[in-house]
Amino acid sequence: MTHENAVAVTGLGVRCGAGTSVGALWENLLTSRCPAQMHAFDAEGTVVAPACPMPEFTPEGYLTAKEARRTDRSVQLAVCAAMDAVADAGGLHVPAGRRAVVTGTGYGGVIAQESGIGRPDVLYVPRAMPNAGAHWLSVKLDATGPTLTLSTACASGSHAVGEAMDLIRARRADVVIAGGHESPMTATTALSFGRSGAMITECDDPARALCPFGTDRQGFLLAEAAAFLVLERLDDARRRGARIYATLTGYGSTSDAHHLTAPHPEGAGARACMEQALADAGTPADAVTHINAHGTRTALNDVAEARALTALFGPAAVPVTACKSVTGHSLGAAGALEAVITCLSLHEEIVPPTANTVHLDPQCDVDLVTARPRKLPAGPALSTSFAFGGHNACLVFDTPRP
Repeated sequence: MTHENAVAVTGLGVRCGAGTSVGALWENLLTSRCPAQMHAFDAEGTVVAPACPMPEFTPEGYLTAKEARRTDRSVQLAVCAAMDAVADAGGLHVPAGRRAVVTGTGYGGVIAQESGIGRPDVLYVPRAMPNAGAHWLSVKLDATGPTLTLSTACASGSHAVGEAMDLIRARRADVVIAGGHESPMTATTALSFGRSGAMITECDDPARALCPFGTDRQGFLLAEAAAFLVLERLDDARRRGARIYATLTGYGSTSDAHHLTAPHPEGAGARACMEQALADAGTPADAVTHINAHGTRTALNDVAEARALTALFGPAAVPVTACKSVTGHSLGAAGALEAVITCLSLHEEIVPPTANTVHLDPQCDVDLVTARPRKLPAGPALSTSFAFGGHNACLVFDTPRP
């Protein structure tokens, strides 16, 4: 990675059930506190399942009452998280035309879509369209450069961050606000994932239900979230004296070309994606200090991911954490949320533990960080996302170099 192409992460913002701020999320991760609860997905309470919703969320102070009526809940989460990230970065210090926005979402305005069935109003389309989040961020942040939306299921957030980096490298933008947003908390979504066997529908203790790479994993918990990063050229960030959480140095994007919903059983596409990201960063595999894994807690995905990691890095060779054990699975927002967490890990030189996993599946030969946080040296880290449709996206972050 040449100094000219280095991209700095200077702002972070989140809204999720596991934390209404970056600080709250980090504390819950370090203490393995999962806020999952039994959640009613419809007003009648006929569809109830363990989940990680945002408690008592309001966009007040970020959107006017009129704007809130015009936006789906997922967009409201996005606006709050992105504006927090910009404030964390100390503002946007480039002209409007040099500012870009890249959002990722798997569903778009799914709450608006479901509530509008049979009785759509004039605002149904503006609330439901997947690119609504990118539009509102461009308006609220006065960004008139490229404004893009990517939808690659659970890899959407990671793809958004990776494509944002490429915009900066190509000098099509100087600052990019990038991330993912999703609020899939509807009865139809819950019933669909539940009946497919991907999502847990019943459990005695939702907060302890998620155990990625564990022997008794049964699926994920549905969550809503938004997570955004402010990316800018490293030289520019240093010139203005910005705090730099990490540098984004590599991006990989591949397809399994295998099955619509099942991963390649040996993780071939996932391994190729990780190799591509490391090559883009100029980082050898043996230099990676830790991996923030996709870790959905589903039977097929965890094994496929573990096999990919073992094939590339060796058995239990690199510390691995799986943050969905605390955050739940926020689908299109998940990759961006885990990118934020990876940046925090590098900044603090601490990897948060994987909550709840006690008995590691023997098919998953990984060095899973459990029980307590692990102190690690400075160095590159990998964040992985693998999705329905065979979409794979991987990001390499690193400790800022002189």
